[in-house]
Amino acid sequence: MPRVTSQDVARRAGVSQSAVSRVFSGASASKTTIARVRAAATELGYRPNVLARSLITGRSRIVGLVVAHLDNQFYPDALARLSEALQARGYHILVFLAADAGAGTQAVIEELLDYQVDGIVLASVSMSDDLAARCEAAGIPVVLFNRGQDDVRFSEVTSDNFDGAARVAAFLAGAGHRRIAHVAGWLGASTGRDRLAGFRAGLAEAGCDLLGVEAGNYRRDTAADAAERLLETVAPDALFVGNDHMAFAVLDRLRHDMGLRVPEDVSVVGYDDVPMAAWPAYGLTTVRQPSGRMVECAVEVLLARMEDPARPPQRIALESTLIVRGSARVRPGPD
Repeated sequence: MPRVTSQDVARRAGVSQSAVSRVFSGASASKTTIARVRAAATELGYRPNVLARSLITGRSRIVGLVVAHLDNQFYPDALARLSEALQARGYHILVFLAADAGAGTQAVIEELLDYQVDGIVLASVSMSDDLAARCEAAGIPVVLFNRGQDDVRFSEVTSDNFDGAARVAAFLAGAGHRRIAHVAGWLGASTGRDRLAGFRAGLAEAGCDLLGVEAGNYRRDTAADAAERLLETVAPDALFVGNDHMAFAVLDRLRHDMGLRVPEDVSVVGYDDVPMAAWPAYGLTTVRQPSGRMVECAVEVLLARMEDPARPPQRIALESTLIVRGSARVRPGPD
């Protein structure tokens, strides 16, 4: 069967070809014309050629999402929210999986540029200076999600990682902990650095020292090993773990391999508040990132820059909330 064209639809509907184009582009058209065109298109099995239209308009209406760490519950949830929000605004989504750093990630972003996307959201990954310059030259706005980068060309949307970690420090110190250590995320990422810096500052404010730091690099096995080293070398009575994904592994190692009681022997606090944190098996005290609001801000910032390339980049850090559950001791109440 020959391919059905817009001219075929126009003849069947008894309208001009330009009327068919207006209907499928969302431009102004009467209700009668819209109904006739869509009925004719359904009868003929017509679908508009999105790629051909993008050559005319110069807009692909495609947004690229690049994400790493999909084993971390925070990102599948955020990715679903981002996809739904962008699709509701009429954009198609291309999702690429990438490593956290290195040449492989840059190759993924290079491939993404070949699709002539209108914008890019990078979730938990960063971009090289060369690719940043190419995006800027091509007028493709980039928004970093849950990750910052020292590049004024990018917008970024995060929670206030420094403040969230400082809240954890105040909570642990207020509960009477004095031997406090940290299983950090990857310190090559702004999230890992900011949470470590905020935690140090919060402990100092409470008159406590940070007993020790081991990098978990956002990986389960690495984080569990890091926690075990801290327990064996400096014997903390509280651990702040850089995200929930690592904290679950730490809890499993402490309870099932090392025979420790949580929180009686050691308190554990995470960061993100993914759904599994509320499961009774973990009951994880953690910092809740406002992921829904973060997604809303990321979409609004991206679309605003797509509509007005001269609009300056924005850097948004949203307030987070400490959620107290059973994995950490709390401040003793009055007798």
